[in-house]
Amino acid sequence: MKKRAGVLCPLFSVPANQGIGDLGQKTIRMIDAVAAAGFSIWQILPLKMTGMTHSPYQTLSSFAGDPIYINIDRLAEMGLLTQSSIVNCNKFKDYVSYDEVRQFKEPYFRRAFRNFKKRYEEFRKEFEEFEEEAFWLEDWAVYSLFKGMYDLRAWTEWEEEYRDWPLDPTNIELDDYQDEILYHKFLQWLFDRQLREVAAHAREKGLALMGDIQFYPAYDSADIWADRDQYMVEPDGRMIYEAGLAPDEEHPEGQKWGMPTYDFAKQKKNGFRVWRQRIAWMARYFDIIRIGHFRAMDTYWRIPAGKPARDGKWILGPRGPLMEAILESADGREIVAEDLGMPRPEVAELRDSYNVQGMDVLQYRMDTKALKKPDKPNSFLYTGNHDNATLEEQYSGFDQNRRIGLRRFFKKRGYNLRAFHDMVCKYVLDSEAETVILPIQDICGYKGKTRVNVPGSDDPENWTWKLKDFKTFPQDLMKMKPWIEESGRSEEHTSELQSPCNI
Repeated sequence: MKKRAGVLCPLFSVPANQGIGDLGQKTIRMIDAVAAAGFSIWQILPLKMTGMTHSPYQTLSSFAGDPIYINIDRLAEMGLLTQSSIVNCNKFKDYVSYDEVRQFKEPYFRRAFRNFKKRYEEFRKEFEEFEEEAFWLEDWAVYSLFKGMYDLRAWTEWEEEYRDWPLDPTNIELDDYQDEILYHKFLQWLFDRQLREVAAHAREKGLALMGDIQFYPAYDSADIWADRDQYMVEPDGRMIYEAGLAPDEEHPEGQKWGMPTYDFAKQKKNGFRVWRQRIAWMARYFDIIRIGHFRAMDTYWRIPAGKPARDGKWILGPRGPLMEAILESADGREIVAEDLGMPRPEVAELRDSYNVQGMDVLQYRMDTKALKKPDKPNSFLYTGNHDNATLEEQYSGFDQNRRIGLRRFFKKRGYNLRAFHDMVCKYVLDSEAETVILPIQDICGYKGKTRVNVPGSDDPENWTWKLKDFKTFPQDLMKMKPWIEESGRSEEHTSELQSPCNI
């Protein structure tokens, strides 16, 4: 594999006219800017339908896209709205107000839906092809309908006939709700249409899109509501075993994640159908797929429902058979393992035996002693990820001696740049790692108030940071171009990427 460099920037953080980075022309402009600077990968966070926390890692579906990312201007291009009727929302804000953006976009979606029905024959072929391909769509539309009826409460709190509709659909007559069901399908069709067009443009620019897939779906999700016999839950929805992690130095009581574990015995019998479907749908859009909590392939912490995390135990995971199912379903897409932490050696052995790259985050070893050690082999090298502070924020928290020691370390190796983030970015680009990923905040040298997430906190600013406009950061991206060229990471990759889109 040739050396390459990528940018980490959530889609919601891209400048936009409608309150959140979305699938419109500003994102096309972002792709152009990233590609022009010599990067060949853009990693974005999951785009699935989020819940109350807005975390893209706690979603209501492994398949349904969040309509908040649908660009309204492009609906006018389709003739579903008039351009003159569209106004802007929080155009120059440096944060996302999710509730405000949803309220702003919903009337436009409803108006576009009315026009869609009037002109249905024009869109029939494309829409019905999507319905046929999206095997999950009917369940998602009904789940969304019921969730709205229950004021967004979790499906485990619904009345029995709604909670158990997937087990016996005859219990509820849905004829009176067909229009609302069609509306939810319509939104997913728009999302799919726009994301595939954005992915196609990225590929034309030689830019691979990299997306994440969480290991476990959220408990309150259409996945588990509609397919609960594939998870450790009772038929009535009560959880049997919960996912989490064993106690360690950082979490002496262990961790409980509120997600049921898989019933891997059943999944093995059906060839890991759930995983095949999830990976294949990701491959529809993305060239690189990163699997969160990869270590659970090897062993996972299983906690009896209602018990503290320390009462769980390690269970041997599906290992090779699941990896083979994933690779078969990925259709040639590159798989990356989120294997951070201190998993047992068998995790690396599993990863390496299937030629899967892991992750290495420089911030976790930002002291001179650790920096002198070799980089983690077979891994994407990051300066930081979405759960880290920015480089400059981390640096500002170090004492004076540590700062002096770090600057001395980098200067001895020829990095005499004034800004700490510039030294680190160039150092990482010059590394032997085949793939390096730089968060946009580290490229630009941003400090506090720009990090994406503070793990384990209820900080209302989590998942809200957004670039205000295109005035300055494209120049910071271009500053990387000669460094990318000098490090041998500027080769064209267009011909090496396998198209995930049939547009």
